[in-house]
Amino acid sequence: MTIEEAQRRVDEWIKEYGVRYFNELTNMAILTEEVGEVARIMARKYGEQSFKEGDKNELADELADVLWVLICISNQTGIDLTEAFRKNLEKKTDRDNKRHINNPKLKE
Repeated sequence: MTIEEAQRRVDEWIKEYGVRYFNELTNMAILTEEVGEVARIMARKYGEQSFKEGDKNELADELADVLWVLICISNQTGIDLTEAFRKNLEKKTDRDNKRHINNPKLKE
């Protein structure tokens, strides 16, 4: 699925099942909540915390929740994520094309 298709499918789902988009501030709060759920799993799976009984341990599902809300925010603010990502990749390439290669901290 392309990013463009994902944006279209989320929009169709919202119109069919979701009634309407939550407002932008609500979606920002939901995005923060979902990123927190990713952080919780990362801290337990890759960090030093242990899982609690009943903890959800589905990183893929939580990352998909983050993507869903990000797409919602993009749709409701008129952002074409394909184009935005293309421009962002170009910016990073122009700015950082030697930065990481020349970073002695990244050499092993």
